[in-house]
Amino acid sequence: MKILDKYLLKTFLITFTTVFVILFFIFILQTVWLFISELAGKDLDLILVVKFLLFSMPRIIPLVLPLSVLLASIMTFGNLAENYEFAAMKSSGISLQRAMRSLIVFIFVLSIVAFWFANNVIPYAEYKFINFRKNIAQAKPAMAIAEGQFNDVGFYNIKVNKKSGENGNILTGVTIHEKPTNTGENKTVIKAKSGKLMSNEKSSILKLVLNDGYYYQDVTPKKYEDRAKLPFIKGAFKKQIINIDLSELNKTDDDKENISNTNGMLNVSELRYTLDSLNKNLDNEIISFSENINQRVGIRKSPTPLKTDKKKKDLPNNLLSLYTTKEKSDVIKMASSNVTSNIYSIETTQNDLKEKQRDINKHLTALYEKFVIAFACFLMFFIGAPLGAIIRKGGLGLPIVFAVLIFITFHFINTFGKRLSQEGAMNPFIGSWMSSFILLPLAVLLTYRATNDNGLINFDAITTPISQLFQKISERFFPAQNQK
Repeated sequence: MKILDKYLLKTFLITFTTVFVILFFIFILQTVWLFISELAGKDLDLILVVKFLLFSMPRIIPLVLPLSVLLASIMTFGNLAENYEFAAMKSSGISLQRAMRSLIVFIFVLSIVAFWFANNVIPYAEYKFINFRKNIAQAKPAMAIAEGQFNDVGFYNIKVNKKSGENGNILTGVTIHEKPTNTGENKTVIKAKSGKLMSNEKSSILKLVLNDGYYYQDVTPKKYEDRAKLPFIKGAFKKQIINIDLSELNKTDDDKENISNTNGMLNVSELRYTLDSLNKNLDNEIISFSENINQRVGIRKSPTPLKTDKKKKDLPNNLLSLYTTKEKSDVIKMASSNVTSNIYSIETTQNDLKEKQRDINKHLTALYEKFVIAFACFLMFFIGAPLGAIIRKGGLGLPIVFAVLIFITFHFINTFGKRLSQEGAMNPFIGSWMSSFILLPLAVLLTYRATNDNGLINFDAITTPISQLFQKISERFFPAQNQK
């Protein structure tokens, strides 16, 4: 390796490491701020807090790493251009591409490490992070319930307006939604003025004592016509005890790879296996429903052609004329009920299929994101390096402004694309790669302009065609003035 390559690599590594540490610290503070309600005032040991932060750190890397590459590239090449070191290189016959060669190799290695990190470390950390929070709920049950929002605890969604007491176990304004078992709707709602959490570290049962409350339970009639009335049962109580079994909620084994059905906890091979299963289940459900609905409406797979015999010719055009008035009314009511029931079944199945497709899209997005982070390192380097050479400014001033604007654009487009793809409005591949596809022409343009020693914006290329257009208009409508 030549002296120039060593010098550029050393300068870039020092800047990159400094920027990465600073940004990582800032994003860690943001994580602490997001989960401050779960950490503050819970009487947690320092070791638990450190574990909590350690398990949450890897999820920050996909944000910090591309931004660090971008900012370090702009600062490094901006300093070189500002101190006329690039001018000295070019006078010696060294082009921008030759100066970037050693750094390109480093970015290539960094991209491989980023992919490995996203494929192995982040899923494991996500798995440990979620299960660690659940395990704390057993030892510190008050931590499982945050104020002012619904919290998933066992088979219940619990919301409290205020917590008090030494360990936060005294609850005020309790609202509980019992999770459905077979249907997709909450059938039971419990509201109480106050409550108290009672637990034992040796027991997996969390006891919730409610005082002065009501419960509401929806009732689903057997007849579909009666469902429009929305019947329900209401009751009151002075004291009620709810036992929440946390054994399944907190069941974790560090020695076993019990990966939950969360796309963030899966690596590439597991995501592909899960996607194959999800797609097969979706196809089977569509085929099963189509066969079922065809049987209900009387459609056969291969209908036999009707024979045009004498009996068929003698049939009346209006079949209802064969029945009495009462029988006509019964037939119409039955047909209307069947149509309403079929429409309800179709709408319910349609919503279920949309939810399954949304789950597939989320897994596809998680799969593509592991490759996007690796490509983002390359993309940000080829945007930042030529941009720094063009603006010729180093330090923490103008480079930070450009880096933040570019990264916010990248992150916004990436988030927007993922949201659209998860909802089915866009193909997951396009949604995941949309930010890279949009910024790739910018990287090519900046590299081309920096190689040819052009500025960031060529104003002559913009103003010259406009002035020529006005000149042609003036010559056409004011010929006399132009002759003078």
